[in-house]
Amino acid sequence: MEPIRALVLNRRARGRAASALLLALAFAAPLRAAQREGALAPNVLLVYADDMRADAFGAAGNPALRTPHIDRLAARGTSFERAYCMGSPHGAVCVPSRAMLHTGRAYFRLDLDRFTGAVTLGQALGRAGYRTFATGKWHNGFEPFERSFQAAENVLFSGMSDHHLVPVRHFDGRNLSAERTASGHSSDLFADSAARFIATCERDQPYFCYLAFTAPHDPRDAPQPYAHRHYADLPPLPPNFLPQQPWDIGMLTVRDEVLAPWPRPPAVIRQQLAEYYALIEHMDAALGRVLAAVAARDDGRATVIVFAADNGLALGSHGLLGKQSVFEHSLAVPLIVVAPGVPAGSTCNALVSLCDLYPTLLELTGAVGDREGLFGESLMLLARGTAAGSRDALLLAIGDTQRAVTDGRYKLIVYPRIDRKRLFDLASDPYERIDLAARPEHAARIAALTERLTALQREVGDDAPLSVPDPAPAEVDLSGHPRTPDRWQPRWIREKYFGEAR
Repeated sequence: MEPIRALVLNRRARGRAASALLLALAFAAPLRAAQREGALAPNVLLVYADDMRADAFGAAGNPALRTPHIDRLAARGTSFERAYCMGSPHGAVCVPSRAMLHTGRAYFRLDLDRFTGAVTLGQALGRAGYRTFATGKWHNGFEPFERSFQAAENVLFSGMSDHHLVPVRHFDGRNLSAERTASGHSSDLFADSAARFIATCERDQPYFCYLAFTAPHDPRDAPQPYAHRHYADLPPLPPNFLPQQPWDIGMLTVRDEVLAPWPRPPAVIRQQLAEYYALIEHMDAALGRVLAAVAARDDGRATVIVFAADNGLALGSHGLLGKQSVFEHSLAVPLIVVAPGVPAGSTCNALVSLCDLYPTLLELTGAVGDREGLFGESLMLLARGTAAGSRDALLLAIGDTQRAVTDGRYKLIVYPRIDRKRLFDLASDPYERIDLAARPEHAARIAALTERLTALQREVGDDAPLSVPDPAPAEVDLSGHPRTPDRWQPRWIREKYFGEAR
């Protein structure tokens, strides 16, 4: 693609985005009018998994996983198969992901602790007459939480914990309780709180229930009978497995990456995949109880259900374990929307962002939130098939060491500190195994995508350079690099994967 043509497409994309927003506003106005005339506003259940790959459930084409309840949601709604988390300024990708979810804003222009100046999703729904409730992981500041929810039970404010020893707090609408360690597994704890809220909250107003699982984030300690389900027949290695990532792309030794040694032993990766899948299957079963509570509730309202995750995870792909990369396995996410008027069993391949859930849920409920400063765009025109995607490209970013742009088919990755680029054709190479960057026939495409990446950086307020005056060496070998387990790993994991004595 020539640079001039890329610039034209950029302008067209902005025009399409403006048109889509006007159409969304036009749709929301009659919906609010219908609610004033007596139609019942829908309930909303927003389910957010933690570190769940986009391909980590049965309906996504993974035959190793038994996830009947997530699969049933996919059969009831539309799956957005090109959904992404934008990325993160640091290793804790879940923090900006959740901030973007609740505000619709790009993380570059967002205070990740207080969401300063933003009307949160919970705030907007509360003002529209919703009973707002949360359970599970928050991992942002107390202040935006307290203005988002009228009640909460079993909330984890930190980033992770032992799944069997979860430090939680409750919220009564005025005060947060003291922290206590809850009994039971996190997925059961959070799902049961959500199901209890849905079953018992008053029928005279719609509810917004935010259920944020900490599964399948490590430590990967699912309860029985799930814990050992996959040990007898270990999952295969990912198709893009590598013993090591050969380039120093940044964040190669963060907490996530030390959970297995370098080079990555194939047997260890398969064991960890088995434990990861066990957490997902147990989470799916817990989610089933929440969906049963939704089905049993008789209040005359439809229920909008969204299932998504904050980010993906490598687990052996490209020699990595964590989510701190711009590869598909780390920033692509599952996203399913079940709602009135949304086609059942449908898929959408347009480029979408987790930021899009904010305006989508405002449109579906008729609530009024922020319009200024939004990166997100409503998904409803896409879901109903009444409009094509308004985005011609998406920006992905990790720290200041990785930038990427994808136009839906090609993805260009730039590593400024080491002066390297990668180019993948996602249509023929979805696992990003064949780097096309050095092939002369792709030089014009790389130039056009670089120009598009720069334009997207300006749009979202990303000022990280795409090159540095004195690049570091690209090649890296971490063989034998020391590893220390974090304090949340249970004893059996420390013994099994870090070699600690009993």
